Amino acid sequence: MNPVLAVGQLIVSVALAFSILLQSRGSGLGGTFGGDSAVYRSRRGIERRLWQFTIVLLVLFALFSLAAYLLAPSVAA
Repeated sequence: MNPVLAVGQLIVSVALAFSILLQSRGSGLGGTFGGDSAVYRSRRGIERRLWQFTIVLLVLFALFSLAAYLLAPSVAA
């Protein structure tokens, strides 16, 4: 595997995991038992930017994975 692709994929995967963990669910103990789960709330401000950043990281991770697959040397069995 190309070392540049491996490092890029590693960095993107750590950033993706971190951005997913940063997103708040907004549901406390009441939401666990069916409390306020019917309320629709739109994302605003930093929460929306974090959501968009997570989507960009997801696309980058998929592209790095696809590139690593396509550029990998084929193994003849």
